[in-house]
Amino acid sequence: MGTTAKLFMHGRSQAVRLPKECRFEGREVRITKVGDRVILEPLAPAAAMPWEDIDRLGDTPFMPQGREQPRMPHDRVIFKR
Repeated sequence: MGTTAKLFMHGRSQAVRLPKECRFEGREVRITKVGDRVILEPLAPAAAMPWEDIDRLGDTPFMPQGREQPRMPHDRVIFKR
């Protein structure tokens, strides 16, 4: 079972007072809602974020069924003079 935290209103926003052992470094966190759960994650430096998102995909194939596309003829003139 987890620790209980207090909810309070700050202006028109709801806030959560996190216990000391659950504090984050920095000033922002990423919030993800999954069903009725809210997940808070520390934000990585801006340059690292896209790579973290790509790493989360793991070995998921991009197009598992492949793609059907006709072959282009090699004798086709692309630019006419």
